[in-house]
Amino acid sequence: MSESPRRSRVPNEPSAVPPPDAARSAAPRPGSGAGAGALAAAATSAAVPPPAVPFPAAAPDAAPRRPGRTWLVLAAACAGQFLVVLDVSVVNVALPSLRSDLGLSTAALQWVLNAYTIAFAGFMLLGGRAADLFGRRRMFLVGLGLFTAASLAGGLAQEGWQLIAARAVQGLGAAVLAPATLTIITAAVPSGPARTRAIATWAAVGAAGGAAGGLVGGALTELLSWRWVLLINVPIGVLVLAGAAISLAEGRRDRGRRLDLPGAVLVTAGLVALAYGIVETETAGWAAGSALLPLASGLVLLGLFVAVEARAAAPLMPLKFFRSRTLSAANATMLMIGSASFSSWLFMTLYVQNVLEYSPLKAGLALIPSSISVVVGSKLAPALMARAGARAVAVTGVLVSATGFGLQSAMTAEGHYPTMILLPGVLMMLGVGLAQTPLSSLATAGAPAEDAGLASGLINTSRTMGGALGLAALVTVAAARTDGRTSPEAYTEGYALAFRCGSGVLLAAAVLLLLWLPRGGRDA
Repeated sequence: MSESPRRSRVPNEPSAVPPPDAARSAAPRPGSGAGAGALAAAATSAAVPPPAVPFPAAAPDAAPRRPGRTWLVLAAACAGQFLVVLDVSVVNVALPSLRSDLGLSTAALQWVLNAYTIAFAGFMLLGGRAADLFGRRRMFLVGLGLFTAASLAGGLAQEGWQLIAARAVQGLGAAVLAPATLTIITAAVPSGPARTRAIATWAAVGAAGGAAGGLVGGALTELLSWRWVLLINVPIGVLVLAGAAISLAEGRRDRGRRLDLPGAVLVTAGLVALAYGIVETETAGWAAGSALLPLASGLVLLGLFVAVEARAAAPLMPLKFFRSRTLSAANATMLMIGSASFSSWLFMTLYVQNVLEYSPLKAGLALIPSSISVVVGSKLAPALMARAGARAVAVTGVLVSATGFGLQSAMTAEGHYPTMILLPGVLMMLGVGLAQTPLSSLATAGAPAEDAGLASGLINTSRTMGGALGLAALVTVAAARTDGRTSPEAYTEGYALAFRCGSGVLLAAAVLLLLWLPRGGRDA
């Protein structure tokens, strides 16, 4: 289908998805004797979208759609994003039942979480480029089909290795699916206020998926079985597949370009190695060879990838992207937001379960106001952007979130819900929602149609890797402060320090935006 490039003034759009919740079992209970290793086993991570560039804005895939059909497209894309983000955290609260049923060791239990994260982060960039080359609709259906089939296999697993393998395939399907969801929306909705609202909805739904993981997982585990935290994806996935097959039209494919195979191999291997090294730090520490070797290998492979891309005739990731201050600033800021916000869900869940002794279901219910806040922030952002501009809204959102982190760091072992959970959680997530929408909009608004999938994969990779790095670093910080002690007071000290560090990261992100992002979202 034909597309006519149109120049735009680089509008503003949103990003998605908050981070993972932690399992009650994966976190040491007071008096259990479990220390930093059990705390580390609770951590996991997730994904995100890209920044704007001084290229012609991506045009719709086809002639303007009827409003009803456009909303069917939006619903299908948002449903896919919801499933992808939900599965980052939904398994966590099922870990106690899962461990006893399959007889998993602590190390195997951690890999149930990390297999998904590593595959998701490692293949994201490749998934984004595949959507450009082979078609967004096709890759959406392939990714969702793979994700749904792996969910069925995981729910029926009888051995630990079967479950871990299924989770890795789930992550691969998510890496193909996630970039396609955003590019489908940017291709279906013309640039301007309508697209900003559509991306805000996509970001809000993704954020709700990450926030709902603890509640959904807790309810399914307590009322049915741990297997249903995976099996629930099957009927939903089948319905979305059927709706997408009917409502989505294939976009224009770039038939004149081939997949940059050397670049694809190098970047995928580099990101997988880097993600593996990051999750290894959670148990082995930052100085261990089992963590340093994959981290170093990942950096070397990514360096080789940059060298290959600089000389490739049709590169997987054109380096000209990073000449844009807007794109670079949006990606860097998203990485920093992901590193703080993903970990906030983990430590809030650990606090209410380990210190305040909430059940998994009660913990999920306690965090509902925070979940709603990130959706509210994402939906408020477009109207605020129209008045104040994307830069001002992004900075304000980051500062609001940093304030919430600062309040949360004042937690005590005798904390009360309104002051220690409700107010800080609402501020943290409201700010994240406000910031994600303009950053995602800026990250994708100016990408040409043939690179829209890559732009989406790039910003998702930034957020996912930021989340993985932030979780590993802040879990290490919390465990060091706890120093093997298992009292509620000791856990509170560790969690509070992690929130103070997160607040510092967000303040640095606000400074970066003020200094680096051009006014009005355009390159200087």
